[in-house]
Amino acid sequence: MVIREIQQFAEVRPRARAYLCYLFTRNMPNRLPEPSLEVITIGLDKIVHEVDDFEALYLLNHKGEQVIDNITEDPHNKGGMGQNRSAKSYYYRAVREKRCVLSDPYPSSLTNDLTVTASYPIYDDQGSLKFIACIDVSLEHILKIAHPSSLQSAFGRSSQIIYTIFSLSLLAIAMLLLFNGMRSLFMHGLQFDLLDIKAMFESTILITLSLAIFDLVKTIFEEEVLGRNEKDETSGMHKTMVRFLGSIIIALAIEALMLVFKFAIIDAAHILYAVYLIGGVTMLLFGLAFYLKSLPQKRDL
Repeated sequence: MVIREIQQFAEVRPRARAYLCYLFTRNMPNRLPEPSLEVITIGLDKIVHEVDDFEALYLLNHKGEQVIDNITEDPHNKGGMGQNRSAKSYYYRAVREKRCVLSDPYPSSLTNDLTVTASYPIYDDQGSLKFIACIDVSLEHILKIAHPSSLQSAFGRSSQIIYTIFSLSLLAIAMLLLFNGMRSLFMHGLQFDLLDIKAMFESTILITLSLAIFDLVKTIFEEEVLGRNEKDETSGMHKTMVRFLGSIIIALAIEALMLVFKFAIIDAAHILYAVYLIGGVTMLLFGLAFYLKSLPQKRDL
C-alpha cells in the first residue's frame, strides 16, 4: 500500500519532523567554538539508544562528504565513509534553510525500501557550517512513530477490512445482476424471432444497474482500501457519482418507456403513472445537470 503510506506521511510529516529534530537538538551540541568530530559522534551514540528502529546514522562535512561510517545495527549497511552526498535533497535543503529538515520518501540504497532522512546542520559559534548529522528511518517506522494514536491506526486497518467486505458484497450483487440480465437476454438461444421486447428491456435495466454498482465498487475499493485518492474533483468519487446517477436515470427511463408501451396496449387509463415516472426522471436529469454545473465552482473554492 505504497500510495496510502505516502498520503499518511504527508499528514503526519510535521509531527515526524518535530520528533526527529527534537532528538537532534537535544543530543547534538551546536554553536560550539570548535565542534569536534568526537563530540558530535557522542551525540549520535545517544540518539542510537533513543530510536528503536532506524536504518543508519551518519555525519557529513560542509561539502556533503560523509566523514564517518554508518552507525547501524545491520552489519551489511556499515561503511559509507567518503561518499559524496552533496546532490541529496536532505543535504542541500539543510544547507539552504539552515535548520533541521525532513526529506520526502525515497528508495533507500541500503534496504531498497521507502525511507525518509532527517538532516541537522551543525555550526560553530561564528555561524560557519561544519557538519550535517543525518538519520535514515524507514517510511513504515516513521508512520508508527508519528501516528496520532494506536487506536486510530487499528481503526484504519479495521476500516480497510470493512470496506473490503462491502466491496466484495457489492461486487457479488453486480455480478448477479449481470448474470441475470445476460440470462434473460439469451434465454431463447439463437431463436431471435422469439425474443420478448419486455425481456430485452428488463435485461437492459439489470445490466445497466450492474454497471453502476460495479463503478461504485471500483471507487470504494481504490479510495478506501488501496488509498488511491484522486486530487481532481472531476474524477474519482465525482466521476463515479455522475456515472452511478446516469445509470439509475437510464434504468428509470427504460422502465418508464416500458410502462408507456404496456399501458398503451393493456389499460390506457393508467398511462398517467408512466408520465409521473417520466417527470421524476426529468427532475433527476435537472439535478444531475445542476451537480455537474456546480463542480467547477467547488473546484475554485
